[in-house]
Amino acid sequence: MALRARLAEFGQHPTFGPMLERLRQYALLTRIDRPIGTYLLLWPTLWALWLAAEGVPDLYVLFVFVLGTFLTRAAGCAINDFADRGIDAHVQRTSGRPLATGAIRSWEAPALAAVLLLIAFALVLTLNRLTIYLAFGAAILAAIYPFSKRFTHLPQVFLGAAFSWAVPMAFAAQTGSVPPIAWLVFTVNLLWTVMYDTIYAMADKPEDLKIGVKSTAILFGDYDRHMVGVLQLLTAVGLAMIGLRFELGGFYSAGVVVAVALFGYQQFIMHDRVPAHCFRAFLNNAWVGFAVLLGIVLDYAVSAA
Repeated sequence: MALRARLAEFGQHPTFGPMLERLRQYALLTRIDRPIGTYLLLWPTLWALWLAAEGVPDLYVLFVFVLGTFLTRAAGCAINDFADRGIDAHVQRTSGRPLATGAIRSWEAPALAAVLLLIAFALVLTLNRLTIYLAFGAAILAAIYPFSKRFTHLPQVFLGAAFSWAVPMAFAAQTGSVPPIAWLVFTVNLLWTVMYDTIYAMADKPEDLKIGVKSTAILFGDYDRHMVGVLQLLTAVGLAMIGLRFELGGFYSAGVVVAVALFGYQQFIMHDRVPAHCFRAFLNNAWVGFAVLLGIVLDYAVSAA
């Protein structure tokens, strides 16, 4: 209780109080309080690192990619909110975001994103040349995605490419090359990302239709849940292909089975298309990525034992 009282007193200090509130708004802007996006970006990045290293990733490379994932996701949220600053106030789920409420000024979002991306790029500069070159592709995709929903019904594809670009970067950092098989992992993750972000868009579909924002959920119309099922099936087939190409065994297969079961659960809870249920189904994908990662890690660990 004493500590809580001291913190409350510190928060009311005429100098430090506003500073703490500004930091809190920056934390909200970058979704530090909602790590789902970090998980969805991190798990496939770790898939790629473990696959590229055949179970023993370089510890420094692992450190760079884990920290880089956090930084780039945070920067991406800031860029996205800057792009959507005129939209978020009209969507119930996003109306409380700092730019929508005016808690921070518009220029602060791209400025914060630039700082975070510069730190991430500084980390990349400690890796090999191919990884550095690939990082420019990641930056371009991250910049394009937030604005794509105004021009195309396929912003989920742009997000999928942005989230999947860490795969070739991981292979490049770990092995010094990007073998063709890395693009299989890239494609599978792209399919999975389009799938779960379509579910995410289904949660906002009624409001997006009113304000003119485009998405695959709107493009698919009444067949949105069916198309999600098709993407889930393609993702499952792709995960099976990864297992065959990398000669993974029973633990990986079990992880894929769990992922497929979770896909079925997602279909069940979003069958009525209630926005809150669709959002729950979207969140469930964090467990899909983790199940696949755990299968990969255990498979290599047992093989090495």
